[in-house]
Amino acid sequence: MSRKYNFYAGPAILPMDVMKKAQEELLDLNGIGLSVLEISHRSKDFMAIAESAEARIRKLYGVPDNYSVLFLQGGASMQFSMIPMNLLKGGSADYVNTGSWAKKAIKEAKLFGKVNVAGTSEDKNFNYIPKNLNLSSDAVYVHVTSNETIGGIQFKEFPETGDVPLVADMSSDIFSRPVDVSKFGLIYAGAQKNMGPAGVTLVIIRNDLLDNVAEGLPAMLDYKIHAENQSMYNTPPSFSIYIVNLVMEWLEKMGGVEGIEKINEEKAKLLYDYFDNSDFYNGAANKEDRSLMNVTFRIQPEELEEKFIKAATAAGLMGLKGHRSVGGCRASIYNAMPIEGVKTLVAFMEKFEKENK
Repeated sequence: MSRKYNFYAGPAILPMDVMKKAQEELLDLNGIGLSVLEISHRSKDFMAIAESAEARIRKLYGVPDNYSVLFLQGGASMQFSMIPMNLLKGGSADYVNTGSWAKKAIKEAKLFGKVNVAGTSEDKNFNYIPKNLNLSSDAVYVHVTSNETIGGIQFKEFPETGDVPLVADMSSDIFSRPVDVSKFGLIYAGAQKNMGPAGVTLVIIRNDLLDNVAEGLPAMLDYKIHAENQSMYNTPPSFSIYIVNLVMEWLEKMGGVEGIEKINEEKAKLLYDYFDNSDFYNGAANKEDRSLMNVTFRIQPEELEEKFIKAATAAGLMGLKGHRSVGGCRASIYNAMPIEGVKTLVAFMEKFEKENK
């Protein structure tokens, strides 16, 4: 079978080594005669997997001991509600509006308290990261979306929030670069971009925030209950956690987040340099805020975009259509996208330009 290149924004490409190992172990995990799909989440075999995944995450990201690592369900969209439900308690929070995902988080937070939009880039269709934020004096926390998949913009530096906890949705750039976890009160990320398959959501939360969550919450929506039960309050998404562990093992072999960051920068540079030397393709995001994960671009004239996407798909370059809300084109080049895939895309773009200019 000839493998195609997956440029979809998510669920995203997984490392080939991970998929091969999962295939090999699918029917028989570690010689126990059962699949990881059918063993108890409280068995020693699965507990070893969950503990390994957490240990690798802590090591790769340098997670301090005073933080809990949780494997939850519901995707980042559930976190849009869980965060204000647990932490806001009728108070006020600052949100930075950088695009579609930030807007959804803001909408949910308004159900539980007051939201101050401390900065927004909506005036230019979310093609940049707002720099001068109007942070309020009474904020319970400050929320940012570290990378917006639709606009293709990314925080290069995070805002300084002093004693106010910084909360970040890192769903689309988790483990793509080094991060000082100690600067955040809470980090959350759906797995299906850089960590594994859809079904599990990572939450890294500082323990003092756990001690101050709202009372009387439904058990499944209470961070403290999940932390006290080591993410095993109910049956967790066990297969997804198993794959996360394999992806973390692969990332270690790639040189950790420092090693993968260099590769990600090289991949993105290939595309952005090509745009910057072309009058046929134009990068959609502000240059200084360009994402290393989601490369958004337009074609001149725009009428050719549909033809480009159709031809790319026929050539095995999948998922290059931009989000329906903004149109255009988008190449998502997450950690597992090999540099050969980006080189193949650039070669295709060169050929398409020559044939259609």
